[in-house]
Amino acid sequence: MTAIGKSLSICLLLIALCLPAYAQQPGKIYRIGYLDPGTASANAVVLAPFRQELSKLGWIEGKNFTIEYLESKGQDRLPELAADLARLKVDLILVSGAQPASTAKSATTTIPIVMTGVADPVGGGLIASLARPGGNVTGLTGLGPELGTKRLEILKDTVPKLVRVGALRLPLANLATDLQLKELRPAAQALKLKLEEIETQADSKSIEGAFQSAKRKQVGAIMTVAVRSFFAARKRFVELAGKYRLPAIYPWKECVVDEGGLMSYGTDYEDMFRRSAHYVDKILKGTKPADLPVQQATKFEFVINLKAAKEINLTIPVRVLERADKVIK
Repeated sequence: MTAIGKSLSICLLLIALCLPAYAQQPGKIYRIGYLDPGTASANAVVLAPFRQELSKLGWIEGKNFTIEYLESKGQDRLPELAADLARLKVDLILVSGAQPASTAKSATTTIPIVMTGVADPVGGGLIASLARPGGNVTGLTGLGPELGTKRLEILKDTVPKLVRVGALRLPLANLATDLQLKELRPAAQALKLKLEEIETQADSKSIEGAFQSAKRKQVGAIMTVAVRSFFAARKRFVELAGKYRLPAIYPWKECVVDEGGLMSYGTDYEDMFRRSAHYVDKILKGTKPADLPVQQATKFEFVINLKAAKEINLTIPVRVLERADKVIK
């Protein structure tokens, strides 16, 4: 072999060694496990932008990736489903929220985990730091606790002579719930509001019981903590807020835009899921989760539905309307 031929062979070998693993397996179909306490139909709204962004990055569902979705319908089965995904040896696990992220990490320390919407991943023990997450978890944090305080302020500015606010929460200890209530309790005191914490599961009967309790406690408005199981049950929350004629603010714009709720203020989850697709793309191409810094949410939306306000005979003050990013008339 000539000197040129030897040099060419060495160059080709070096290029092959430097290529990411997926390029060495052109026929491989990567499996992305999705762990969430909601139903498939409830989560379709956030998985749609994730799929769209992966498509823009050159991924074709069914050809070089699939999404393994094991339907949970509640928090209780999350450990079981996380263990199933680990046994299936999926290539990556996508989660949304603190509880699914913590459960997934407990199930595997080797499969990469991409999280979205986790309020305090450092405090929750998911990562070492935002800049250097370490381990097998990375993704996006949603600043959940701070946004709850903002929702409380919006309610006070919107509802005349507001005294009591019902905060719907999960009945058991939950990382995301605890972090949000830790912020809400002193915020309510500062705003001279009485915060009535009302426990509920995410099933229809339990939610109605929570609204009945809210009426007995004579609350003037309702808000929910931002947890994935409540997102899955968002339609029921909106229905009952209308039935009991209670002004309500939600963490998710889907409650207002899709279900006809009154107000929402929170992270743009569609944007977060699009951004999570870039993490998935990099990891499946060979980058380690530990080397990808965790990013914070950058887009927040305040949405008001004037139709819903009219149905409960509530006039939204002009100063509140002027702050909204979107007003539905």
